[in-house]
Amino acid sequence: MKKAFVYFLMILCLFVLQTTVFHAISLGGIVPNLILIFVVSAGLMSGESYGLTCGFFCGLLCDIFFGSFLGFYAILYLYIGFVNGLFHRSFFAQNIALPIMLLTGSDFVYGVACYILMFLFRSRFAFGYYFTHRIVPELVYTLVAALIVYPVILRLSTRLDIIERKSEKKFV
Repeated sequence: MKKAFVYFLMILCLFVLQTTVFHAISLGGIVPNLILIFVVSAGLMSGESYGLTCGFFCGLLCDIFFGSFLGFYAILYLYIGFVNGLFHRSFFAQNIALPIMLLTGSDFVYGVACYILMFLFRSRFAFGYYFTHRIVPELVYTLVAALIVYPVILRLSTRLDIIERKSEKKFV
């Protein structure tokens, strides 16, 4: 229960940071996707169910504030969280390569899905322009931000796991 509450607070904090502080330091209108970093991290560290749940609520939050219709980001983040949760068994806290690779793939899929569903269906076929001016810069900026944000999420998640194990031992 504590983990769910702390994850909820982390979602709110990262959303506020992404929409306020990082908008002030945007590069060419590109802001790092802190919500995506959290969804990938939650799925990777806690498994499919946490990744799916965190992805859904993060996406719903994005839909409420930024979406043109309700459900697009919720489903997109839900799938991203679930797929990253499948790698939970391969996760080791000391290995940064797996989270970075998964974040790179997830951000690329996120960018392509947003292009297909938001621009391609409206007959805007400039994928090369969108790829070089939107997908790649956001991917790079998100990876740089992940080098700062991911260790904080990892530390909090590790401490929450330790607290949960201690509380389970008390009841056994």
